[in-house]
Amino acid sequence: MAVRRLVYSLGYRYRLHGAELPGKPDLVFPGRRKVIFVHGCFWHSHDCKRGQRVPSTRQDYWMPKLARNRERDARNVASLVQSGWSVMTIWECQIKDAPALAERINNFLGSTSRKLLPEGVSSGMDNPIKGWKENKT
Repeated sequence: MAVRRLVYSLGYRYRLHGAELPGKPDLVFPGRRKVIFVHGCFWHSHDCKRGQRVPSTRQDYWMPKLARNRERDARNVASLVQSGWSVMTIWECQIKDAPALAERINNFLGSTSRKLLPEGVSSGMDNPIKGWKENKT
């Protein structure tokens, strides 16, 4: 939800969960032929600390499952790129830095009639997006 609020505040309009596209991207920008996936670090095996955790129980189940998730993600991205779509992945750990994320999104999606960053994001506010709750883990 935080990513959706940020993207909307930047002036971009999107469709949710493109069911007709491989991997059902979280945000779809049909006119720009761009999609954004928002991935949980653990479930999609990101390079960060949270994504590299190894489950303490049932590793014989979880490790192959997480490997299949990575393989499926790679297939979906390759299929989208082959079909002429540009793909961006936002990781759970990247959501905490709203100004950097806003800049990344703007660079990926291109221009809108809005400012580069929504008001308040670059001002150093603790809670720049209405409803934003920081994860203190």
